[in-house]
Amino acid sequence: MTVSRSWMRSVALAAVTALVTCVPAPASAHPPPPGQLQCQGTESVTYDPGVTLLPRKFDVRTVGRFGLCVDSAGEVTSGSYGEHFSLSAGCNDLLGGFKEQRTFAWDTGDSSVVEADGSSTAVAGQVVTTITGTVTRGRFLGRTAVQVITLPQPGVLQCLTTGFTGAKGVTTLVIA
Repeated sequence: MTVSRSWMRSVALAAVTALVTCVPAPASAHPPPPGQLQCQGTESVTYDPGVTLLPRKFDVRTVGRFGLCVDSAGEVTSGSYGEHFSLSAGCNDLLGGFKEQRTFAWDTGDSSVVEADGSSTAVAGQVVTTITGTVTRGRFLGRTAVQVITLPQPGVLQCLTTGFTGAKGVTTLVIA
């Protein structure tokens, strides 16, 4: 039996076409709904001096980086934010509610300023902070922003001795 080269090419092309149409696209390949931004990244927080069991004043530095953003407009692909402020609290007080203004800088060269309320809860050894607000200036003006940050909970031993000096965890942001 003799098989022609054109027949072999046709079979190979049909096999490749079948394989490509059967392989699902990764979730990140699907754009978010129109007008929406979804980001994933990390947040690092440092406390100086460390947070102890007894309340005291300390400086807080927060640095967040979004290495993966999916923008329905196809423009924003990454971003960052950073804050520096003072707080009086102890290890048992870190879960209180708060108000803040957070500025997100985008790889497009512009930014979004969010006026937000936040609250934290302790869940299975993690501190989960949810920040919800509205973009009041810049890109995505008028849209709602929800950021969730998950950091390790301060250890009792650290709180009783030298103090809890920092943590690093994951964060997500949705602006719709």
